[in-house]
Amino acid sequence: MYRETMYREWWSPQAQAVVWTRTVAPGATELRILPDGCLDIIWLGDRLIVAGPDTAAQVGAERAGMRYVGLRFPPGTGPAVLGVPAHELRDRRVPLEALWPAAWVRRLAGRVAEAADPTGAVESIAVERLRTGDRAPDRAMRAVATMLGAGSPVAAAADAVGLSERQLHRRSLDAFGYGPKTLARVLRLGRAVGLARDGVPFATVAARAGYADQAHLSREVRSLTGVPLRSLI
Repeated sequence: MYRETMYREWWSPQAQAVVWTRTVAPGATELRILPDGCLDIIWLGDRLIVAGPDTAAQVGAERAGMRYVGLRFPPGTGPAVLGVPAHELRDRRVPLEALWPAAWVRRLAGRVAEAADPTGAVESIAVERLRTGDRAPDRAMRAVATMLGAGSPVAAAADAVGLSERQLHRRSLDAFGYGPKTLARVLRLGRAVGLARDGVPFATVAARAGYADQAHLSREVRSLTGVPLRSLI
């Protein structure tokens, strides 16, 4: 079972990301991270790592008392900060120095370690990169992610940004790490889990989240997370 003593998150308009912190509770043994189409930069107390977009849940062991500080970039934003296409990080966890010059990352890590407020220090990494980097977030792909997150069909999202479905697929690999159909499945899962955690009956969850029926919901949840929906909530 995974239990946590504290989790907080808030939106940072400067970093164009969600800033989050989590402290692991005593007795915690397992963490199941659900796919959400996002890229994260995470401070682990002594180093910075990058968590790429997942195609299925990632499961790992936890250490009691461990504190994480992270930046979660919405679909389409992370590549502009990290400077690499999202598909290169799909289903991966890599040290930040694998993507940026090692000496620069060591300076960043030192700044975070010495900061009275590590959340602000981690947030500043993205703020600086967005200000000085040579890439900007792909606005068209951000719009596509918003539409898919609301349940729009892939064809409608492609039409809305003036792309063919084949062009959209290529752009999506760079922006999201996978094609738009996979992103739509991942975002639909997020809608379903949110509704279920709010106490909505599973049959209603299936209808409102965009599944054909409750059996379809059950198959998709198990496929993407490895466990039944009831276990997640």
